[in-house]
Amino acid sequence: MSTLLVPYYEHPDIRPAEWQAILTAAPRLYGVVLNPASGPGERPDPAFARTAARLRDAGVRVLGYADTAYGDRPHADVVRDLTRHHSWYGTDGVFLDQAATSPQALPYYRRLASAAWASGCATLVLNHGTPPDPAYARIADVLVTFEGPWESYRDLPPTPSYGHGVRVCHLVYGVPAGAGPRVRGADLHCAVPGAGDHPWGTLPHTLEPAR
Repeated sequence: MSTLLVPYYEHPDIRPAEWQAILTAAPRLYGVVLNPASGPGERPDPAFARTAARLRDAGVRVLGYADTAYGDRPHADVVRDLTRHHSWYGTDGVFLDQAATSPQALPYYRRLASAAWASGCATLVLNHGTPPDPAYARIADVLVTFEGPWESYRDLPPTPSYGHGVRVCHLVYGVPAGAGPRVRGADLHCAVPGAGDHPWGTLPHTLEPAR
């Protein structure tokens, strides 16, 4: 069953073994977040283009990263990012980071969802990092309702279903080896050992390449 949604923010030329480990795990992956430069960057990166093509060939969803600044980033800037991701890297989905949770911000994300679908994105992931208003389930395929450290996740109550066919994802960092997934009711997850400012430069223990 494909239950891993992996945000891995390292360059393929610098971490080739790690990217190969991700490819090897393709049957277990719901999707991989592609993030060349806190978004698509200013120009295509050939290494990321090759990696995205290999992921697609392996049947893995490729999700382009775009920051939304909790609804404060200009709509046109976010649309530019997701359009570049699709044009340069052939992404078939989008991972909208720092998503707001309030019902007041829903129109902003509804417009982005329409733009994403129009640009060829089949999968929309909203990374709220905490449970959002239930109305967001009507526009997304995946809601990330937890992003944070293992210490906070251990005592998290199970996540209720949002309905509407939406999947719930938890992203956990600072996870010790042998801790187990403990997915707390999530349909999708990613649990990595990294911590600090850049935890998503590490892979889940089960995906780490042999040394």
